[in-house]
Amino acid sequence: MSVLPPIRRDRVIAQLPTCFNKEAALHTKEEFHSKVRTACQEQKTGTVGRFKISKVIVVGDLAVGKTCLINRFCKDTFDKNYKATIGVDFEMERFEVLGVPFSLQLWDTAGQERFKCIASTYYRGAQAIIIVFDLTDVSSLGHARQWLEDAMKENDPSSVLLFLVGTKKDLSSPAQYSQIEEDAVRLSEEIKAEYWAVSALTGEGVREFFFRVASLTFEANVLAELEKSGSRRIGEVVKITSNTNNTHTTSKKKHPNCCQ
Repeated sequence: MSVLPPIRRDRVIAQLPTCFNKEAALHTKEEFHSKVRTACQEQKTGTVGRFKISKVIVVGDLAVGKTCLINRFCKDTFDKNYKATIGVDFEMERFEVLGVPFSLQLWDTAGQERFKCIASTYYRGAQAIIIVFDLTDVSSLGHARQWLEDAMKENDPSSVLLFLVGTKKDLSSPAQYSQIEEDAVRLSEEIKAEYWAVSALTGEGVREFFFRVASLTFEANVLAELEKSGSRRIGEVVKITSNTNNTHTTSKKKHPNCCQ
């Protein structure tokens, strides 16, 4: 079995990160759920469970900045020479949340229509869906519903967290941003997603966003584990287990063998 590298010091989450906009947030609580905190405390002092991994898929139109968004967070890089994703890429990012190891699989899917058939095969089993649009291109926001509909064909709506993320904030004028944000907040409320606006070029909001995704996904998963366990005895340890058989996977690229 592969030995996992230590979790980076800048990937430790001890407090619940705040939302970007209270009008369009999954919830506005300032702290993790008390049951989650208790379960994590027991986890640290009791039997150590396996690493928990959650799958996050990132969808959206071609050239809205999905890959740049992921690379800014995972690699702290920004490549100006844009290359369209072919098929599906993914990155594994490890965190420590409330003292418990936790990983996100970030699946970066192709935005081109001809690659949709290969990308959609990787939608299944997502715990969170990030729908990305370009803050300088209103049409990309208009296509968000279709991306969500496609992703939901492979997932249970009741168990998936949704995020609507506007990129290229650095290129948007104040007037342009104000108008498209109003539309984005309205859409977020309708589809029950959390809205964020970020810039992969400058890094504005990127770290905060992914910390929020990790925290809310972790919280939802622990609450689901507690619900599955039924009525627990006081002091009984609930193992926070993995949703996948793979406890460690390196960054990979999936190439299509169809959709030519």
